[in-house]
Amino acid sequence: MDIAKKIKSMPDAAGVYLMKNAAGQVIYIGKAKSLKRRLNSYLGRELSAKSISMLSRVRDIEYILAPTESLALLLESNLVHKYKPRYNISLRDDKSFPFVKITAEAFPAVCITRRKASDGSRYFGPYTDVKLLRQALKIIRRYFPYRSCKTLPKEACIYYRLKLSPAPCIGKVTKNEYARTIRAISLLLQGNTEALIQGLSRFMFEKAEEKEFEEAAKIRDKIQALGSIGTQGPVAGNQEELESLRSLLDVPFVPERIEAFDISDIGGKEACGSMVSFYRGIADKNNYRRFRIKTVSAIDDYAMLREVIHRRYVRLLKEKLPMPDTVLIDGGKGHLFTAERELTALGIELPLISIAKDRENIYIKGRSEPVTFKEDTPALNLIRRIRDEAHRFAVSYHHILRRKKTIGR
Repeated sequence: MDIAKKIKSMPDAAGVYLMKNAAGQVIYIGKAKSLKRRLNSYLGRELSAKSISMLSRVRDIEYILAPTESLALLLESNLVHKYKPRYNISLRDDKSFPFVKITAEAFPAVCITRRKASDGSRYFGPYTDVKLLRQALKIIRRYFPYRSCKTLPKEACIYYRLKLSPAPCIGKVTKNEYARTIRAISLLLQGNTEALIQGLSRFMFEKAEEKEFEEAAKIRDKIQALGSIGTQGPVAGNQEELESLRSLLDVPFVPERIEAFDISDIGGKEACGSMVSFYRGIADKNNYRRFRIKTVSAIDDYAMLREVIHRRYVRLLKEKLPMPDTVLIDGGKGHLFTAERELTALGIELPLISIAKDRENIYIKGRSEPVTFKEDTPALNLIRRIRDEAHRFAVSYHHILRRKKTIGR
């Protein structure tokens, strides 16, 4: 396998990478804010003796996306313990690396420590970066509030007012309810998002059957939130949306990489285009692109779209970079035809869809009639989210260009 070529195709997103030898054994695991940039650094000339020795044995690289580098840290630790790669730094020195500690109490506290004690507490880790670990716990705490105080106070603290603690100190949560929260946090720290979702789903249906619809709705929201904080990539809502889009497009694969385009030309001045990229339902902001319109002076959305599509995909062809799985256009039937003609002229065949602004009709390449959704569906929600992000990104760039035109900076 051409490792350099494989690295070139890596997504510019946070995640964990696993290097394997000829026997398929994992010999090194690392995390990165940008998989592409981190792995590209291995192609440089100034490498340590350890890196040179390791790379001489690498025959394949796999990766797992994470929404943020801090959540990638949790996954990295779990995978290192699972595979025990020979080239990873030992994480067994309790004095050097932090752990997450969940105390053995009726209402356990969750905290970070550098010392493991035989006190009945559960310890997760160790982790290589305490700063990223704190960030990860902050993200988890937003969705699964927990106690962090050393001893239970007599009054609720500020974390209760911030909705970051359920305040067991004043009886605002039962032992069973809090135990479910601690189990959820434990599963997230273990990287076992699937088991967590299954458990929450069962509990949600139980509450719905008991006609406790408000509680069921809260659990549903947590399940959907896991699509943003799960350490093994998008799950639940995001995966459902991608499967729904695959069915809508009638393609044999789930569209992992989606690129979306929008044009912003208010009054025909400072016209520009935007392209946003989503990978497995997650916005891949490092792969966003801006286009200042160069060849069109009149107010002509179609011509501007044609220019942007041409510039984007001519570059991918020249640099031999991977194409997206699906292209989404913010516009109606005419915009779809414009993009289709330009891609065809370049010899590129890709699933192509557009979403009209008014009635939100969905136009799909190869179909004469639009698809209209009477209610929200996972596919429509995904398309809307990507369309809105493309529009936001285009308008923000348009404002930058107008400001520069007006005040020169």
